[in-house]
Amino acid sequence: MSVKQAEGLMLFVTFAWSSSYLLMKIALEGVEPFNLIALRFCIAFICVSIVFFKLFKQCTWSTFYKGVGLGALVWISLFGTVTGVKLTTASAAAFLGTTTVVLVPIIEGIWRKKWPPKITVLSIALAFLGLILFTVKEGFSLDVGAIYCLWGTFGYASYIIILGNIAKGKDGILISMIQFAAIGVLSLLSSFVFETPRLPQTNEQWGAVLILAIVCSAFCFLMQMIAQRYISPSKIGLIYSMEPVFAAVLAYVFLHEVLGLQEYIGATFIMIAIVLKNIVYRSKYALLQRKRKHWNRKLTVK
Repeated sequence: MSVKQAEGLMLFVTFAWSSSYLLMKIALEGVEPFNLIALRFCIAFICVSIVFFKLFKQCTWSTFYKGVGLGALVWISLFGTVTGVKLTTASAAAFLGTTTVVLVPIIEGIWRKKWPPKITVLSIALAFLGLILFTVKEGFSLDVGAIYCLWGTFGYASYIIILGNIAKGKDGILISMIQFAAIGVLSLLSSFVFETPRLPQTNEQWGAVLILAIVCSAFCFLMQMIAQRYISPSKIGLIYSMEPVFAAVLAYVFLHEVLGLQEYIGATFIMIAIVLKNIVYRSKYALLQRKRKHWNRKLTVK
C-alpha cells in the first residue's frame, strides 16, 4: 500500500467515524443508549472475531484483565457520548468529542506532574473557551447534552492515556477484541437493569445500528491498524481533525441541523486548538525522527 492510499483509507475511517454521530441519532429513535451500545459492540465483536479467531489461543489472564478493564472505561465514556448525542445536536457532539486531543495533555500533565509546552497551554485555553460557548446557553443555563458529551470526552481521554501505559505489547488486537466483548456485555446487563431492551423498530434504525457495528467499529478498527503502518502519527492526527467538519456537514444535510452563532464561534476555537495541538505533535515527531536518523548514521559509521 502506498502512502497516498493509506491517507485515503484514514480519511475514509475519519468520515465513517464522523457519520457515527448521525447514525446514533437515528438509532436512538428506537432504542435506549445502553441498548444501542450493546447491539453495536456485540455485533462488532462477532465480526472481528471471525477474522482473528485464532488469536484467542494466545490469550493470557493478563491480556484478558487489560481488555476488560479498558473495555469498562470505554463503556463509561460511550454512555456519556451516546446520551449526549440523544440530548443535543449531532454536530455539537462531534465538536465536543474532538476535544479529546486537547484533554489528553491536561490529564497526562496532572498524572506525570509535568506542565505541558506553552503552545499546548494555548490550545487548551482555546478549547476551554470553545467548550464554554457550547455548554453555557442564554441566561447561563447549561446544555445537559453537552455536559454528557464532555463526560464521554473526558472518559475517552483517560482511556487513551491508560492504554498507552498498559498496552505496549504485541497483544493490541486481542485486547481490542476483548474490549469489544466487555463493552457489549456491560451494556447489555445495564440495558436490562436500567432500560427495557428491544430491537430497532424500523429498517432505517436497523441500518444505522449495522453500519455503526460493522463499518464504524469492526471495519474501521481493522483499516486503522493497516493504515497506521504507512502514515506518521502527526499526519493521522491532522486527518482526524476533519471529523467534526464531516459530522457537521452530514448533520446539516440529513438532519437539517444548523449551529447558532455562539456555537460556530465555539467550534472555531476548538478547531484552532486542535490544529495547534497537531503542530506540537508534528514538531515532536519530526525531532524524534531526526534524532533516530542521527543515531542510525553513527551506528553505520561504526
